[in-house]
Amino acid sequence: MSLVLRRMLAVATLLFMPGALAVAQDVSGARENAERAFGGKNYSPYAGRGYPTQVFWGDTHLHTALSVDAGSFGNRLGLDEAYRFARGEEVVSATGQRVKLYRPLDFLVIADHSDGIGLFPRLLGGDPVLMQDETARRWHRMINEGGQEAVSAALEMIDLFSRDAIPFDINDPAFIAPTWEDVIEAAERYNDPGVFTAFIGYEWTSLVPPGNNLHRVVMYRDGGDKAVQTLPFTAEESVDPEDLWVELTAYEEKTGGRLLAIPHNGNLSNGMMFAVTDFDGNPLTRAYAETRNRWEPLYEVTQIKGDGEAHPFLSPDDEFADYETWDLGNLNLSEPKTNDMLQYEYGRSGLKLGLQLEHQLGINPFKVGLIGSSDSHTSLITVAEENFFGKHSGAEPNPERWSHPAIAAPDGSAAFMGWQQVSSGYAAVWATENTREAIWDAMKRKEVYATTGSRMMVRFFGGWDFTADDARTRIPAEAGYSKGVPMGGDLSSAPSGKTPSFLVAALKDPYGGNLDRIQIVKGWLDGAGVLHEKVYDVAVSDGRSIGPDGRCRTPVGNTVDLADAIWTNTIGDPELIAVWLDPDFDASQRAFYYARVIEIPTPRWTLYDAVRFGIQMADEVDMITQERAYTSPIWYTP
Repeated sequence: MSLVLRRMLAVATLLFMPGALAVAQDVSGARENAERAFGGKNYSPYAGRGYPTQVFWGDTHLHTALSVDAGSFGNRLGLDEAYRFARGEEVVSATGQRVKLYRPLDFLVIADHSDGIGLFPRLLGGDPVLMQDETARRWHRMINEGGQEAVSAALEMIDLFSRDAIPFDINDPAFIAPTWEDVIEAAERYNDPGVFTAFIGYEWTSLVPPGNNLHRVVMYRDGGDKAVQTLPFTAEESVDPEDLWVELTAYEEKTGGRLLAIPHNGNLSNGMMFAVTDFDGNPLTRAYAETRNRWEPLYEVTQIKGDGEAHPFLSPDDEFADYETWDLGNLNLSEPKTNDMLQYEYGRSGLKLGLQLEHQLGINPFKVGLIGSSDSHTSLITVAEENFFGKHSGAEPNPERWSHPAIAAPDGSAAFMGWQQVSSGYAAVWATENTREAIWDAMKRKEVYATTGSRMMVRFFGGWDFTADDARTRIPAEAGYSKGVPMGGDLSSAPSGKTPSFLVAALKDPYGGNLDRIQIVKGWLDGAGVLHEKVYDVAVSDGRSIGPDGRCRTPVGNTVDLADAIWTNTIGDPELIAVWLDPDFDASQRAFYYARVIEIPTPRWTLYDAVRFGIQMADEVDMITQERAYTSPIWYTP
């Protein structure tokens, strides 16, 4: 050994040997000494954390060519293309356009319609069983001929499907079982724990005559060994949600598995989604409330067919309530919308009605967390404004898509136009790891939030002891979990003299707009049984002030360049954080609170289209948007 090396080792022994010997002789004793030195805590603030530290991004509502309507509209992309795209690969869309996500997703539920699942690919390929029927043979010929013949076949098919008049059994178990097995096999093949989660799922497409939307996505916690033991429940069997819940119960009893159902598009239900009567018009019971509360912990509050958080008629004092509103009628516009329907359709109102029903029944049937998803029928989750491929394959990027009806009334009296499609949304989940079990469990406990397409990070906690100092930390979750409950949680029985406090933090999407503000939306039931709501600004950007009424009335500004579809982040803030105490708290009143985070104005997908195609759209077309996030509520119960 060289002299230099011997001297180095000698110095090392003098400097480090005492501690090294202590560790070697008694690791547990060294740990105890370290914990005493730091007041019982680790020096590393990241060691030993058992709470979720990462948000995972996904879509719980994607359709492929296996859905009858998606196939009819021209989608030819199947399960493989959908998964590959979600994982970040480039694919070619049904209209021949190369498309890719800027950032891959973490999880996906392919939720093809259970009714007639796989019908269109089988028609296209000339399935021998189907070809025994004359209508099926004619459709097969027309679809493969292409052009107007294919369009005519698709329109006829959709018409007969909507009237339950297709002349052959599209839900024959012998027919749909092989397709269901394909769905399960693909999910198993693409599921990669820790990297990408592929959930097994389907959509139960309840459409109540004349066209009221009560759709649910059914999402499995399980693998294929359990999912394959039963077939998806169809609307042909029943359009009553209570019958779906019976089917879910039977599945769990048979397999030992776990399921949940996610309602969506209450804005197209014409007053049925959050009705205070059951499917048959009877007043809700405690048993109904318990069952719905068990099976439906979430609500899809934003998607391509409109944003469902709030409505300006219901929330006239909320200047941000009229966001991407679809309120002409039901799903097929066969019945016009009336104002008396609205309170039973929108998320915020549903949460309020839940408080009232809980007071009456002892259980809140509408105690839901909030997520977004796309409901895309292109096999592509493209909800970023600059990468929006529309609701279905006929609405993929082209110069005319903005001016074509997306949905039209049968008599032509009303229509949702192409430009009214919403580039939304995502489900954001705070989970301990990227696995089926961890993400599903987080959804069950409602530790989730919705965004309209931005990937901003949002934390929301409620408790009794948050202080202003908790808003100065760089690890808000440490204070949040140790002092309170996360989004989706419950507070009860206020300590004497205490007011609930809320810690809320938001960090901008690295590729999106800066933040305008964080708001907390409160709903409550007063002693007389009357429902109320109020929006509070709790953190605002650019040094603007919040007035005594809890509102900042100064707009953040607008940097969008309409000529080039660009903007600058020279306004707004990249992050906002605050602790807020409810100034109007009454410990005797039931209430809920959720956070709404709003970005600065940025270009809407229509502006990107106008610039890329060099076209002039009508004056009524919205060109600017303010992306937003909605957290799951935190409930207070006396």
